[in-house]
Amino acid sequence: MDPSSPQPTANLSQQLIEAFETKALQRGSFVLASGKTASFYLDAKQVVLDAAGAMLVGQAVLARLQELGPLPDAVGGMSIGADPITAAVVTMAGVAGVPLKGFMIRKEPKGHGLGRYVEGPVKAGNRVVILEDVVTTGGSSLLAIDRAEEFGLSVDRVVTLVDRLAGGADAFAARGIPMESMLTIRDLGIEPAAAS
Repeated sequence: MDPSSPQPTANLSQQLIEAFETKALQRGSFVLASGKTASFYLDAKQVVLDAAGAMLVGQAVLARLQELGPLPDAVGGMSIGADPITAAVVTMAGVAGVPLKGFMIRKEPKGHGLGRYVEGPVKAGNRVVILEDVVTTGGSSLLAIDRAEEFGLSVDRVVTLVDRLAGGADAFAARGIPMESMLTIRDLGIEPAAAS
């Protein structure tokens, strides 16, 4: 497979479903970052920190962004969850010859140097997309949106690898920011009512 040649989005979506089902999905009883309990856990890092998975995620997110219209100036999100996704998307953009920058948002400002929350080759006025691995209620990405906007970035949308269908999209919509999910838990055979 030539990583620089575009693949149909449907094919990429099916590959993402298979990758998440085989590598990221665990069943049991888990406490989520939101504090809610769930009967399953999605460890997206098992996909995005694998060479083939990172390439797949980078290609799929880039293809979706291209479908949505003009590309943003940059993609990024809250460290540490968004960092490998950002790196994958920016790398695959580079392979495809597409100009796209990445950025990271720190949980705490850097204690030296410029003392910023936002790191990377972005500047005030840039149009950006916030990336997330798994969205539940959207709290982490809402904080990323706040920090990005404080820096002067214009947030177009949030793109998540998996939407748990637990209110995140509504939380972003309340801020006037659309969310695009590569997959939802339904794609993995899980109904929202059974998720908790």
